[in-house]
Amino acid sequence: MDLGISGKVALIAAASKGIGFATAKLLADEGCKVSICGRAESILRSAAEKISPDCHWQVCDVSNLESIEHWIQAAKSELGEPHILITNTGGPPVGPVMEISDEQWQTGIDSTLLNIVRMVRLVAPSMAESGWGRIVHITSLVAREPNDLLPISSTIRSGIEALTKVQSNALAKHGVTVNTVQPGYTLTDRQTHLCSIRAEQNGTSLEQEIEKQANIIPVGRM
Repeated sequence: MDLGISGKVALIAAASKGIGFATAKLLADEGCKVSICGRAESILRSAAEKISPDCHWQVCDVSNLESIEHWIQAAKSELGEPHILITNTGGPPVGPVMEISDEQWQTGIDSTLLNIVRMVRLVAPSMAESGWGRIVHITSLVAREPNDLLPISSTIRSGIEALTKVQSNALAKHGVTVNTVQPGYTLTDRQTHLCSIRAEQNGTSLEQEIEKQANIIPVGRM
């Protein structure tokens, strides 16, 4: 399938593994010039090599504004102005809602919400000026189905839905679309971590908890 995006510059955050990595690989296969970021240099370098020979990468903590600015500027210098932005991040802290500290809430806000505000603010002007842009926020099904183990994520992800609409309304007239994708249960490191927590809580095995999650899905697999 030709999506008509060959040659476009695509920035994918937190793409050293999981859904971010898979997204970056698909965009590279479509002919995009890809830049990825992540926190662990060795994992990020390895991921870039698997994505494409020309994949640009930059160590970046998306909870930090200066770090985001550094990545985006480096990508622009190497590849040109971005046409596509995929915002993505590892999940915020987990635990029962009454046990979550203020510090954990703030960590979640910085890494899951403010990162989106900042990245869009940095790339949208050039997209609007060129008259074309695609921004996609990868969130989670907890945006519409809150999860007791994920109070921070459930709260912030639902708020991102409203933010997306506001951003979309502001940018649509300039040829820039803004959308969210809400992945369901996908067997990433994050999902394995959550299942391990449930296994400890329930006195079960990791494999049993993964199977429980898979059975929720109509096709019976993640």
